Amino acid sequence: MRVRKSDELAKGYTPEAIEEKWYAFWLEKGLFDAEPDPSKPPFSIVIPPPNVTGSLHMGHAFNNTFQDILCRARRMQGYNVLWLPGTDHAGIATQNVVEKDLAAKGVTRHELGREAFVEKVWEWKKVYGARIITQMKRLGNSCDWRHERFTFDEGLSRAVREVFVRLYKKDLIYKGKYIINWCSRCHTALSDLEVEYEDKPGKFYTVRYPFKDGTGEIAVATTRPETILGDTAIAVHPRSERFKPLIGRKVRVPLTDRVIPIIEDNMVDPEFGTGCVKITPAHDPNDFLVGLRHDLPQIQVIDSEGFMNEAAGKYRGLSVEDARRAAAEDLEKQGFLIRTEDMVHAVGHCHRCNTTVEPYLSEQWFVRAKPLAERGVKAVRDGLIRWIPEQWEKTYFQWMENIRDWCISRLLCWGHRIPAWT
Repeated sequence: MRVRKSDELAKGYTPEAIEEKWYAFWLEKGLFDAEPDPSKPPFSIVIPPPNVTGSLHMGHAFNNTFQDILCRARRMQGYNVLWLPGTDHAGIATQNVVEKDLAAKGVTRHELGREAFVEKVWEWKKVYGARIITQMKRLGNSCDWRHERFTFDEGLSRAVREVFVRLYKKDLIYKGKYIINWCSRCHTALSDLEVEYEDKPGKFYTVRYPFKDGTGEIAVATTRPETILGDTAIAVHPRSERFKPLIGRKVRVPLTDRVIPIIEDNMVDPEFGTGCVKITPAHDPNDFLVGLRHDLPQIQVIDSEGFMNEAAGKYRGLSVEDARRAAAEDLEKQGFLIRTEDMVHAVGHCHRCNTTVEPYLSEQWFVRAKPLAERGVKAVRDGLIRWIPEQWEKTYFQWMENIRDWCISRLLCWGHRIPAWT
């Protein structure tokens, strides 16, 4: 029997001749459409919406394929399956890429103004949002495209406002002055999850703080001599026999004319450094909590731009890095610096622009995370939720039981507005 050349199998897979044809057929027949059907068990996945910052990458291709396998397998098992597609407005990330695009054209968002800048971001979303959806379809995603959503759609924005008000009325959302993670380039607060830590070389400075009465001194180690200007106490551990006699005494703050007390607090690790900790409530999250417990003043010496402010005296106008070097030099010249040691420590960076994040005292909006986390912990302990593999339970409990209030403020032009503004 003769085989015609047209009947021969191609040596390689040619997706162009197959995938678009059959995908169009699947959509035309509504094979991915999820209709209410009480006779079938439900199964649904909300797609982790890709950010409209650019095109999809291999990571998206992998997780989309994995979801598609789950959805198709469930359909074959008789489930009523809804795979809900959508894209994410990604406030910080999208504003960042649009700002970079404008910068390449010599324009800033400040020159454009809020409304014009938001229009530019919508233009960006129209291009990249459409590109992402096209890529999802080319992957063969078996989504119900009739329900495609964007996280900045009016319906979703209304839902965000509704949830915000409900949580506010339950006292689970509040406005308060608190230490937040601040990006001086993006000019916004960040949640703890938006800060990426990187090991960086640094210095450990041991500094002498003279007693007010001139009878001696106490040694304190710090990685940030520029924040000495905002010190309002020295803390020691209450069970430290070595420092117990010093509690209540006063010391002079180097580089300033201020006098501050020596206090006791369990936050101090008596085995770390010199066993004494300088307390700067306006520039460290742990110090902030100590300051609240002991009613200490909150002196801010760094501004929102990442420069030293008027409270920093002669260092005003210097960047944090320049002020650190200048303060270290002045400590040495004035005889306060005992020693300097090289070290490597974890430094937080903005996960979008890689700027060093500054702990910053600011009035923002927060979610009370602890009462919400308690319900999540109970669900796992009661067996309603099961972790696979099981050892991740410990990580989950550790994270949930030590969770801090979640800062939800983002000082951006692009994104959901908190429904309380001036």
